[in-house]
Amino acid sequence: MGVKRTLSFIGLGLFSLIALLAVTTSWYTVDESEQAVIITFGQADETVQDSGLHFKLPWPIQTVEVLSKETYSLQFGYKQNAEGVLESFDKETKMITGDEYIVLTDLVVQWRIIDPKKYLFNSQEPEKILHSATSSAIRSVISSSTIDAALTDGKADIEAKTRDILVSLIENYDIGIGIMGVKLQDVDVPNEEVRAAFTAVTDAREMQRTKNNEADKYRNQRISEAEGEKDAIISKANGEKTARIEQASGEVAIFNKLYEQYRLNKEITRERLVLETLEAVLPNAQMYIMNDDANGTMKYLPIQPVQKTPPAEKPTEGSSN
Repeated sequence: MGVKRTLSFIGLGLFSLIALLAVTTSWYTVDESEQAVIITFGQADETVQDSGLHFKLPWPIQTVEVLSKETYSLQFGYKQNAEGVLESFDKETKMITGDEYIVLTDLVVQWRIIDPKKYLFNSQEPEKILHSATSSAIRSVISSSTIDAALTDGKADIEAKTRDILVSLIENYDIGIGIMGVKLQDVDVPNEEVRAAFTAVTDAREMQRTKNNEADKYRNQRISEAEGEKDAIISKANGEKTARIEQASGEVAIFNKLYEQYRLNKEITRERLVLETLEAVLPNAQMYIMNDDANGTMKYLPIQPVQKTPPAEKPTEGSSN
């Protein structure tokens, strides 16, 4: 009787333990910045992207791996310690350019987990693979670049080429990582004298770029002024052309009216034109119309402007008549 009771207590205790284990391992939470993978008997089963409280089968049937959705930074060639001090790794960053110069190159790779299943099960250490791929990509680009391009105005091109090669390598490795960006932090030379020389070259190129921009600005300003002067001259010429056309049209209209009068009465119109011309040519001369009669006497008629008599003054008050 005592043995049965003991076995019952043991069975009840095991059942309670299993029930508690089932309850505590069947629920899990996923944050908005997280994603999870359900693992059933060691095999990746389902990816959970929605945040909130979720249910799964209890351990050891199913387990869950929660991963972040955030963007990570891989620092190549240097590392920031807990105190915020940057530690450089010259051995890792030392590379040879295409024209056989030694440079020190460090960069930052922005990446995130885009496939949690592949990230967990396609490789044991995906971050180390990413680091090796980064080293391979940047060394490949630097080895095909000149030191002048690496230290001056070729950095943007080096960044773009490094990113393209790194993306291609990670896609081939298929480890569930996506490359968001590559930022070239610094390219330098280990020799202080060479570094100073290339700094001077960089300053000279910046000065050249500034002078070129100023020259382009001055040229554009002069072109704008010349265009404005040209437009003003064209506008003035068009105005004069229009005025002369209108003047010519008015003169043609006057001529047409004179011709119509001349056609109707040629003699009178001819004499009128002669008199008007003489008046215009000799404005202060006195003109006479003369005619000889049959008796040999000459009659003439003076043509004088009509004298306007001034109006009579009004008598003032108090004046006598």
